[in-house]
Amino acid sequence: MAGRIRREDVQAVRERAHIEEIVGQHVTLKSAGVGSAKGLCPFHDERSPSFHVRPQVGLWHCFGCGEGGDVISFVQKIDGLPFAEAVEYLAGKVGLQLRYEEGGAPRPGEEPGRRQRLLEAHRVAAAYFVEQLTTPGAATARQFLAERGFGREAAEQFGVGYAPQGFDSLLRHLRGKGFTEAELTASGLVSQNNRGVYDRFRGRLVWPIREVTGDTIGFGARKLFEDDQGPKYLNTPETPLYRKSQVLYGIDLAKREIAKEKRVVVVEGYTDVMAMHLSGEGTAVATCGTAFGPDHARIVRRLVGDAGSSGGVQLASGASVGGEIIFTFDGDAAGQKAALRAFGEDQTFTAQTFVAVERSGMDPCELRQAQGPDAVRALVAGRQPLFEFVIRATLRAYDLGTAEGRVGALRTAAPVVAGIRDTALRPEYTRLLAGWLGMDQASVSDAVRSAGRQGGGARGQDSRGGRPDGSRGGPQRGERVPEGQPVPVARMQQPDRRDPVARTERTALEVVLQHPHLVPAEFDQLQADAFTAPAYRAVHEAVRAAGGLQGAREALASTGSGNAAAWVARVQEEAAGPVSGLVTELAVAPLPEDRPTALADYVRGVVLALVEIGFTRHIADLRGRLQRMDGAQDPEAYQAAFAELVAVEARRRTLRDSA
Repeated sequence: MAGRIRREDVQAVRERAHIEEIVGQHVTLKSAGVGSAKGLCPFHDERSPSFHVRPQVGLWHCFGCGEGGDVISFVQKIDGLPFAEAVEYLAGKVGLQLRYEEGGAPRPGEEPGRRQRLLEAHRVAAAYFVEQLTTPGAATARQFLAERGFGREAAEQFGVGYAPQGFDSLLRHLRGKGFTEAELTASGLVSQNNRGVYDRFRGRLVWPIREVTGDTIGFGARKLFEDDQGPKYLNTPETPLYRKSQVLYGIDLAKREIAKEKRVVVVEGYTDVMAMHLSGEGTAVATCGTAFGPDHARIVRRLVGDAGSSGGVQLASGASVGGEIIFTFDGDAAGQKAALRAFGEDQTFTAQTFVAVERSGMDPCELRQAQGPDAVRALVAGRQPLFEFVIRATLRAYDLGTAEGRVGALRTAAPVVAGIRDTALRPEYTRLLAGWLGMDQASVSDAVRSAGRQGGGARGQDSRGGRPDGSRGGPQRGERVPEGQPVPVARMQQPDRRDPVARTERTALEVVLQHPHLVPAEFDQLQADAFTAPAYRAVHEAVRAAGGLQGAREALASTGSGNAAAWVARVQEEAAGPVSGLVTELAVAPLPEDRPTALADYVRGVVLALVEIGFTRHIADLRGRLQRMDGAQDPEAYQAAFAELVAVEARRRTLRDSA
């Protein structure tokens, strides 16, 4: 099992992976003032840019949807990766060799640095196959594509290539690029028998299979010639890079659209993915020579996201709230069997699950050829809930015109209904089943309950992510978050920004986090009650726990670069879970003053304004206390309070003069 990545290496990745460059690959960023950039958020639809990046602190935040974090969390969210894989991806980008605790390695069975060599071999192979598609020997491959409605542009879009018929054409090409025989064997690009090493793919049309990051990790190849004794489709074997149960073809092209639309369409082949995308359905993906399973479900779930309590709600208009998982199956027995397998995975989604079936038996590629892109989009639009499809498919095996047929159908369908994990949907499908069978609802309900007790179909856990009591939220004590899923963190309720005092408190924290070297020493004199808004008081407490301005100076000195990233990280370490997100937001927030020459005066003015508010509040308290005191009865206490009032008023005047 892989060890944990060393903490200092994770921090090195954060420092070396320039957030503006990584984010800039997905978002067009424009200057938004001193040390700040902004663009349209990639995680929700918007017309005005509210997505801000602040390279000085290595953080990003969207003021529209509330998402935010560092460069690692951005890669996690944009590519749907677990934390460790996001770190490894960025480490590869910046050329950093990661170290692992307890002697672990990036992937089981991999040597340090080997993964990058295998990825590079696949990159070179993919480029070679693409080049070969234009050669005279690839005429049959081009004809295959043309007959299915795919021209040169489509081939380029999906990276489709051609593997020559020669015994070792690719092998010789890769050797010429400096790859060893051991590396090529480990990559799965070549095979070996008693005659020696030879190309795995020969005389075939080739599709690159990529990770969500866009790195090619394998290939799928279609037979073109009759003398080819291999299977119709041949994929890369299991390798350190490629595990067929954990990859989805087209995920690199579909990830942005999936995250945006909260929908994924699962088809059965490479050409089906191409047909879907070229017809305007850019959320299509396909499994690679295996059935849709739990690992695929985890990939999809990370991209579609947690829909919350609204997951799976279908509106009268046909749209779904919270996301959709749509499987395309043939209407035959094999398609029904695949649907039943998908039914077993449904509990892993918080989105609604559907089936789209083309009645005449055409797959999406054939449908696009025969009837055009509109028919492909209509196929997706005409989807039906997976539960309904599975139950109706079960009933078709029985003669419902006879009593024996109805009873047999009920006995078979009842466990299916009992297996619906959504406690709100189960009784609705029980009612529908009664109608489809033409039986009284009480008998059907009894059969469903009995099937649930016998088979454990209903476990009281809502498949939409809720708990049996209807509550939602983060994990409870003893609960484990599924692997690869982010821990749900509650967001702090923030004060009304129209409140001038709260606005001053917020701005003061923004400058302390972003430009601590410009903050006057008076900030450290602020007491715990200087911030009246609970959210901002919590951030102030984290700042104080991180050492205040002295801690900021130490953090700035430790990096040698003078940026505030280490300082913000120190504050985040001291912040509680919900507060950490607010720290990120404040550290990224654009400041009203963006002129470098005026920034120092602005920072000083903001902090001193907050200090003055504190003096004013203190003066008001002292005057109230004096009004309640009787100077004749306790003249010493009265004089002490009066002297304190005079001193505080003098300090306020001095503050105003200095400001």
